[in-house]
Amino acid sequence: MPELPEVETVRNGLSKLIIGKKVSDVWHDWPKSFPNSSSDVASFLIGATITYIRRRAKVLIIDLNTKHSLIIHLKMTGQLVFRGEQVFGAGHPNNSLIGELPDKSTRVTIDFSDGSKLFFNDQRKFGWVRLLPTTEVPEIDFFKTVGPEPLDHDFTPKQFIERLLRRKNSAIKAVLLDQTVVAGVGNIYADESLFAAKLHPDTKVSDVSKAKLTTLHHELRAVLQLSIEKGGSTDRNYVNAEGKRGSYIDFAQVFRREKLPCPRCGTTIVKMRSAGRGTHICPTCQKRS
Repeated sequence: MPELPEVETVRNGLSKLIIGKKVSDVWHDWPKSFPNSSSDVASFLIGATITYIRRRAKVLIIDLNTKHSLIIHLKMTGQLVFRGEQVFGAGHPNNSLIGELPDKSTRVTIDFSDGSKLFFNDQRKFGWVRLLPTTEVPEIDFFKTVGPEPLDHDFTPKQFIERLLRRKNSAIKAVLLDQTVVAGVGNIYADESLFAAKLHPDTKVSDVSKAKLTTLHHELRAVLQLSIEKGGSTDRNYVNAEGKRGSYIDFAQVFRREKLPCPRCGTTIVKMRSAGRGTHICPTCQKRS
């Protein structure tokens, strides 16, 4: 599943392409991928103009001038592919990004009045595109429970520490991955930020000093921002809004670098299990408390 930097990269790319476009038609082949009534689609999507694209956690929100929004979750194998004067693709890197569309994985096609199209492809059918009144978007279950955005200017170290301490007896990596604590952080950036802060992923939150948690806050924001600048990671199932693999993984310090030397101390990086996930650490720099 794409993490926060990958979805932000998609938002940035599509914002340059589809804002101001008018929807002329919509097609879908799978009700769970497009769970919207035909009357709502006719009234609030057909003929609507795209005004803005936002991101909340790992979800895209496309605002329309009808006071409605399209909420898009790519899940595991979702793609967004734009075809017009420019061709862009984002998501799971199979041939649908470059082949003729629609194809057998296409679940939703949005036609624009200028002849361009936006395709939502999803092989495993876990993703979805929902149409809702914009005022109701914050009220869907996911958004009501998701934590604050880690890159928001008002997400202070104090707020970060308070939220982590809600699960003070849990391992710190598990807490970082908890979307109700902090939004959008996945496996790659949890590993990278914990390495940067010299914290073992299995350390209990209560055993970490506030000074160390403040350092973790800084490092988490730094690795997320760097990844956005690099166009996301080159994780096995992700490409960015231009159909190119992101370059962040070239700058990763520990993730997928097992058996290689730690860039800080030279100790061999190892892969272990933490929070139910494959986890990469330096056993010297990240000693367990």
